[in-house]
Amino acid sequence: MSTAASEEPDFPLIPQPANNPEDLRAAIAQVAPRSLAAFDAERTEALKQARESGIAGPMQRLVGQWAVFVAIERYPERAALMRRLEVTAEQADTDDEALAAISAIGRILDQALAEAGLGRGAAGR
Repeated sequence: MSTAASEEPDFPLIPQPANNPEDLRAAIAQVAPRSLAAFDAERTEALKQARESGIAGPMQRLVGQWAVFVAIERYPERAALMRRLEVTAEQADTDDEALAAISAIGRILDQALAEAGLGRGAAGR
């Protein structure tokens, strides 16, 4: 298995959805249906917290988290690479091996954040 080949972008299963709970839920149903129960539970809790606090923060966090999840999962090869890197980072025998995996995870997250419109420069620049 070639590491370079596994890092090449594959084609997305679906377009990146709009950053709202309904569109994200529909996307999750397509790219990661096993995650629907977790999304629904987290959405219920975020709505409860938002109502109790009167602020949108809990819903904004939910949408951001799941938008990045969808951005990763809509590319099957990237999602599989992410899972392998997480295992490598957790089980690394050396600091260098762990750091390399963590750096690769960071690059994937940066790309997913940008695709979801949440990248470092997306707001406030």
